[in-house]
Parts: sequence; C-alpha cells; structure tokens
Amino acid sequence: MIAPVVAVIAAIIGWPLVRGVWLSLTDADERNVERHIGVNTIEASYEFVGLDNYRDILQDSTFWDRLGWTVLWTVACVGITFTLGLALAVMLNRALRGRTAYRMALILPWAIPAFVSVFAWRMLFNERNGILNGVLDGAGIDGVPWLSDPTWAKTAVIAVNVWLGVPFMLIAMLGALQSIPAEQYEAAEMDGANAWQRFTNITLPGVRSVSMTVVLLSTVWTFNMFPVIFLLTRGGPAGSTDILVTEAFRLAFVASPRDFANSAAWGVLILLLLVLFAVAYRKALRKQGEVW
Repeated sequence: MIAPVVAVIAAIIGWPLVRGVWLSLTDADERNVERHIGVNTIEASYEFVGLDNYRDILQDSTFWDRLGWTVLWTVACVGITFTLGLALAVMLNRALRGRTAYRMALILPWAIPAFVSVFAWRMLFNERNGILNGVLDGAGIDGVPWLSDPTWAKTAVIAVNVWLGVPFMLIAMLGALQSIPAEQYEAAEMDGANAWQRFTNITLPGVRSVSMTVVLLSTVWTFNMFPVIFLLTRGGPAGSTDILVTEAFRLAFVASPRDFANSAAWGVLILLLLVLFAVAYRKALRKQGEVW
C-alpha cells in the first residue's frame, strides 16, 4: 500500500539528493559536464575527487563568514518574529473592538507573494527616491544607506524577513492561545494573580508545545530563506548579506565557470547542519519532557 508513496518520495526527494551528493564528490563544472552543441553531444569528463571539495570549503574563510552571518540572521529573525507574533496574538486574543479587521491587516503580508513584498520593500529602501529616506529628509535627518552599507543592509533584510514571518507566527500562537481553557485565567484572577503571573504561569506553558514546533519550522525556513536575500540585496554589498544558500546559488548559476561540484558540496553541508540542529533540538525537548 505504501509502495506508490515510497516511489514518489524517491523520485522527488531521493534522486535529486543522491545526484547532489554525487556531484559534491566530483570536480564537475560548466566546462566538463555533458553539453550539446547543435546535434553534437560532448560527453561529461568530470572525475571523482572524493572529499576534496569539502576539505577546501572547510578551509576557506568564506564558508565560516557565511555560516556566522547565517546563524546570526536565523537567530535574529526567528527571535524577533516569535516575540512579535506572540505579543500580537496575546493582544488579539482579548475581546477587542475591530479585532477581525486587525487580524486581516496582520495576515495581509502572508497573502502577498513574497517576491512582490520584497520588491516593494526594495523600493521603500531606495536611498534616493525611497519613502523611508524621504521621511527622514523631511524630519531633517540624513538619509540612511539601507542597501549599500553592510550593517544597514543586514538590518534591512532582517526587517523584511520579520515582516514576512510574523503572520505565520501570529496565526500559530493565536491558535495555541485559544486552546487554553478560560477557566484557568478566571481561577488565577480569583487567586489574585496579576497579568504577568498569568502570562508566565498559564500562557507560556499553554503555548509551549506549539511554540517548539513553529520555532523549529521557522528556523529551517529562515536558514534557507533565499528570496529575501537574493531579491533585496543579491547578497551585497560585497557579499556581506550572503547566507549559505545564496552562496551555493552563486557558485552554481552566477560564477563563471559555474561550479556545480562546490555548489552541491555547500548544499550537502547545509543539509547536514540542519539535520544536526533538528536532532539536537529534539533531544533538548525530550529532556524537558516534551514528546516530539
């Protein structure tokens, strides 16, 4: 009964994965892979090189620079997104006039295709004609080099990714909050618990299981969040906002000659890092008594 499922998974996930791992163990690039010129076919001439690509990558400071920024980018985006999502969910979980309108407004970023949102933000961050610098100029403040300064560019990509990620976190946290019985809050109020005590002793434990799952998902998505980085800054200025996945893309599709072997090796390393993170995360949850 599960044979069709296994076949589909093998075709969609297994074959590309095996092909990528194999390429990472070769010296395949644009010059030695199979290609066609008219009706003539030039056979592939790349060779097996073992773990040489991995050794070269791990000895290159570029990998460690990209890894450090990728970790910082992931932690900042997930941390800010989770905090904002939970705070907004707590506010919208109360009886509030116009609550439906607020929910619709907060979900709006999720309804717009990500690439459209990123292009809109790119226009907002435009140093000469963008609205943000226009507002600053109007207040007598010098414009900010949003996308041409490494620090501001990193701030900009984090802000856009948070803007895109908050709706998902809001919906997940709101669902978790609404599963907490109202009787618990009523009993706490009768016992004299203040708002902070109710939040730390009822709200946080109540949303804990959902939080663990959405944080893991957000971490994996953000770690590989290609569209925001590529469409907003293209990894610039000077590669300062490049994360691991955009660097792998650059090697395979932008560099000349295109380096398929090294790109595949970067991809395998990204996969290994995420698998290690998931295993460590699961162990940490089990130590805390969470079943996941």
